Amino acid sequence: MDFGKIAKKILAKSTVKPNIALILGSGLGYLTEQFEDAVSVNYREINAFPQSTVEGHKGRFVIGRLNGRDVIAMDGRFHYYEGHSLQDVVKPIYIFKEMGVEHLIVTNAAGGVNRSFVPGDIVAITDVINLGFSNPLVGPNRKEYGARFPDMSSVINKRWLEVVINNSKRVNIDLKQGTYIFVTGPSYETPAEIKAYENFGADMVGMSTVPELIAASHCKLNILAFSCITNMASGILEKKLDHQEVVATAQKVRSKFSKVVTIALNALKEEKL
Repeated sequence: MDFGKIAKKILAKSTVKPNIALILGSGLGYLTEQFEDAVSVNYREINAFPQSTVEGHKGRFVIGRLNGRDVIAMDGRFHYYEGHSLQDVVKPIYIFKEMGVEHLIVTNAAGGVNRSFVPGDIVAITDVINLGFSNPLVGPNRKEYGARFPDMSSVINKRWLEVVINNSKRVNIDLKQGTYIFVTGPSYETPAEIKAYENFGADMVGMSTVPELIAASHCKLNILAFSCITNMASGILEKKLDHQEVVATAQKVRSKFSKVVTIALNALKEEKL
């Protein structure tokens, strides 16, 4: 796939030239409602492009200005469990790179493994565990984007994260921190699996994000990532899990979540990251 050609097609729809990209998880697409000069490009307009099939994912790129910054958002991501290859899941990352994007904010809805978390918490991802048993970089390396064996020792931009945490405290947002573990889904985890993930050091679990972070690290983007804890993972509470609860909880914290993203954007301006 010619990522450069797709990037040009999308950019031709708008006068905005984004250098920041957002990937919006389940129920979090409302952030695009705050965009100024917004233009949307449906994934179906792009030849041979993957499609989003999950509730809470509209399946479009939205370009515009958010808090004075030129941005592009994925309003609906791709998941391995939908039948997409991991290589398809991360195609948007390379399109962003071709657009000139330098900074990436990734969001998701996640299950809480850390027992101190509660639904509605926003957690800054500090590290990740790939339990998907594959990697989106498997196959021939495209060296124009990055090294064959990219370093993953510091996926998250620590300085950017530090500023966001400090500035969140100033406005009384209790931004948690934790390690996110990626599993393929689509079935939710068993109580025994959650116990194992606790032993691995995971604080939250989900079915996305890690493939995108691997690809973004490959092409050297500056990265922040946040989980919205929408439910406690299996076995922690005596409660059945369902996707409607995930989307509903994500909607309830929209104000707090929007503030965190705004803080992240402001941090780029303040610190000139």
